[in-house]
Order: sequence, then structure tokens, then C-alpha cells
Amino acid sequence: MASPNINMRDPAVYRIRHIAHHRTGDKWCVYPLYDYTHCISDALERITHSLCTLEFQDHRPLYDWVIERLAEAGLLQRPLPQQYEFARLNLLYTVMSKRKLLELVEGGHVDGWDDPRMPTLVGLRRRGYTPESIRLFAERIGVSKADQWIDMSVLEDCLRDDLNARAERRIAVLAPVKLIIDNYPDGEQEECFLPNHPQQPELGKRGVPFSRELWIERDDFSEQPPKGYFRLSTGKEVRLRYAFVVKCNRCPLHL
Repeated sequence: MASPNINMRDPAVYRIRHIAHHRTGDKWCVYPLYDYTHCISDALERITHSLCTLEFQDHRPLYDWVIERLAEAGLLQRPLPQQYEFARLNLLYTVMSKRKLLELVEGGHVDGWDDPRMPTLVGLRRRGYTPESIRLFAERIGVSKADQWIDMSVLEDCLRDDLNARAERRIAVLAPVKLIIDNYPDGEQEECFLPNHPQQPELGKRGVPFSRELWIERDDFSEQPPKGYFRLSTGKEVRLRYAFVVKCNRCPLHL
């Protein structure tokens, strides 16, 4: 099994450590390294294509040499796996290294691999990302041999595109301002009906209560509106979405 280019005694293939192993104890002190075991594991598991990042490109000759020699000796079955290298996925302002993410988990800086702040599949799932949006993201960015940095907005756009087509709509007021309807009876309310999806009427409608006291977004009201402001302001009439036309007569407090 000699080779003019690769020496199996090279320390890049194995290492010697005189410490107790968590499985074998003190029985062995010679341990094969990843570059030696990776290709053998792929062949034993009948993997056809092993996809790696570009830093393993220089390691491919060893990958091919090891499994080829073992196949010639009858220890592995053909066809043998092939290693292909591509650029890793890099997101702007995002830590993607598994080693650094492991430090965050083991250091207690996050609540685990499924912490919503983690750029992991389980973390993204807890943040509301759907499997379809992740697959759409992979299709859009493609696979390249050149290093590239992807803006986080590309991933967010994929989620919006996926949810826009099938997610039911809901309304939330994040920065509330109270709106009081002076000429609406106190203590009474009625339902206004909103579509669950504006482009898919088959999803039906839902009822939202309308009463004397309502909450609107702070950005939807201005005491001194700029030119071209079409939302609610003093002395102006607007229609509340899916409800009635209201007019602002006065603003008792400075907002």
C-alpha cells in the first residue's frame, strides 16, 4: 500500500495521546484523525457524494487514496464516494462556525441549540421560519465555489414570500394610541369582518369588535402632518380599515 505521495506514517493521519478515552479507556494511545476516518466512514455508509467546504479541497487526494487502497484490498465495496468542495454559507453579521456556536451553548450565553437567536435549523424553526422558506433560500443563493456573503434580508424575504401565499392575516397594534369615538354609544360594540387572506377569499373572514374606545398605531396619527400625509390628523377624515370613517376633532394630549 505504499505511495510516493502519501506516507501512512505521516502525523497528519493519526495522533498519539496517552490519556484515557471516553470509550476505550487506556487500551489505545493511537487515534486516527478526521482526514483518515472521514472517507472510510463515507464508504462504509455507502455515501455517494460527500459535500465539504473549500478548506477540505487540499485534503481530497488523501480521501481518494485511502478508500482506493482499501477497495483494492477488498475491504471496501465499489462504487466509492466522491468528495466535492463548495463555498460555505456566510450570512452577514451572523456567527456560522459550529465551534463558536458551541462556545455560546456551553458557556450558557444562549438557552441551547434551539435558542431563537441561534442560526440553526431548530433555532430558526422557533423563530417562525418554515421548512419551505429555508428550501427557497437555498434555491435562491445557489451553490458556488467562490466565497460570498449573503445579506440576512435575503433569508427574511424568503420567509415573507412563503408566508404571504398561505398564512392567514392578523392585525396587531405595536405602539398604541387611544382613539375615542365621541358619537358611539358607550358600553356597546359590534363586529367588523376582516378577510383571513386578501387574495384567498376561500379562507373566509373573522370578526373584530368595534367599540367606543379603540387603539391605533402611533405612526398612523400626526398632530402636525407633513405634506402628502394621508393618515389620521386633526380635522381630517379617514376610514379605519374594514370599519367606519372617523374624523379627529381634537387631540387632548400631546403625543
